[in-house]
Amino acid sequence: MNDDEKNIEAIHDYEHVIQNNKAMRSKIQTFMNDTRDKLNQGKFNPNNFKLVNLTIKNSRIPREFDNYEIIHITDIHLGQWINKEKLDGVVKIINNQQPDSVMITGDFLSYQTSNYLHELSDSLSNIKSCDGTFSVLGNHDHWTNAGDVKKALKKAGIVNLENDVYAIEKNNQKLQIAGVDSITVDMDDIGKVQRKLDYNYPAIMLAHEPDFADTTAKYDPFILQLSGHSHGGQIEIPKIGTPVRGKNFMKYPLGEYKVGNMIQYTNRGIGTNAFWFKINSFNEITKIKLKCT
Repeated sequence: MNDDEKNIEAIHDYEHVIQNNKAMRSKIQTFMNDTRDKLNQGKFNPNNFKLVNLTIKNSRIPREFDNYEIIHITDIHLGQWINKEKLDGVVKIINNQQPDSVMITGDFLSYQTSNYLHELSDSLSNIKSCDGTFSVLGNHDHWTNAGDVKKALKKAGIVNLENDVYAIEKNNQKLQIAGVDSITVDMDDIGKVQRKLDYNYPAIMLAHEPDFADTTAKYDPFILQLSGHSHGGQIEIPKIGTPVRGKNFMKYPLGEYKVGNMIQYTNRGIGTNAFWFKINSFNEITKIKLKCT
């Protein structure tokens, strides 16, 4: 067997391991979902979600966007602790805030797609905001089926930013919403984003993985990055934060940070993945107000 044949065989072996791992995780997800329903834990309770207020003050914000309000959610993981009833409830909470725009930073699904793509688009299509809903994908979306997730988001009327920039315009002034695809699976391309930025106006970066803030902060237009991925560690210790950190959320795992001239905010997520418990933590919906100084 020559080197090329050995490389091909190694690739096939690797793909086989990945598929087996996905199959195993999918079976675990099915078991956990069945357990959730048997324990009657599938009902929506608004007290299970906390609205966190965040104010971003920056002289670069045009007066046309003074008091502009954004709702940010992340890490839905539909089909795990979050089911359609709970997601519908979250959408109602969002709509009650009457946001100017809504941002969702990835991990819409976990290990299964078949039953949840329709539920995802059906629920998210009910989000109401003045200027639209914007998203990026997370690593789990790529590990399931990124193409199908993007189709579901498009069906819901959501603008998914794949290394792209969208400009919201008011009276000839702009607020730019940028997004990079998942860093964990090497789909991010800051170069594409940078080439589309207008350096005369401020920008908000959507990036699933929070530690990407070190890269985002190098570009002057960015005043804020919104992220998820970490689930806030799911365990919080008062005055310390979370002891649980991992790949791409080692530096900025929870809450607000100042990175260069930019604010990084890491949302705790509205859902959970493998472990369904949170200790001294909560499921978060963030309400952000922009203030011109």
